[in-house]
This record gives sequence, C-alpha cells and structure tokens, in this order.
Amino acid sequence: MLDYQRILKDCFWDMRLEVQDIKAIAEGNDLQKKSFLFEKILLNSTKLFSDLTLFAQDDLKLLLENYKVPQFNGDFAFRRKNMAEVYFFDKPLLIDELKWIA
Repeated sequence: MLDYQRILKDCFWDMRLEVQDIKAIAEGNDLQKKSFLFEKILLNSTKLFSDLTLFAQDDLKLLLENYKVPQFNGDFAFRRKNMAEVYFFDKPLLIDELKWIA
C-alpha cells in the first residue's frame, strides 16, 4: 500500500499538495501533470519502485519512454529511470556496476 504522506514529504516538500491531488493526477488524463508527478517521484522518492505503482502500467510505460534525462543531475536521473525500466518492463540494464559478471 502506498504511503501518500511519505510521498508528499519526499517529493513535494517544496509545494502545497494534498494526497487527493496526487491521486487525481495519477488517475486523470492530463499527461503533462502525470509527467510532472512522475518526475518528482523518479528523482526524489525514497521508495521508488513502490511509489511508481501509483501509475497504471500503460501510463508508466509511456512516462518512462517519454522521459528526457536532464543535463543537471543527469547521471542520477538516468540510473533511476533505467532501474525502473528494468524492474517494471524487463528492459536491459544499462548501469555497468549493477550488472552481474558471468
């Protein structure tokens, strides 16, 4: 079960958002708002995989595919994005130091 209070604390400490706002965005049809929510969770969540289950599977796939890794903090964002792709969609792991040595 998602801990919405922790998500607010981790990801939206700098904004005035409520639990119902997060739920409404995740369940709504506004892709721009979903992208905003996704990025805040991707970059700030202390329980990334759990918190990304907030999104429907199709939405999560679309959000991951469309996410542009920023230049600022790019390595961190790339790693978290790739880990989510591997975890949820069995995509290839692109982080060398996390790969198993055969």
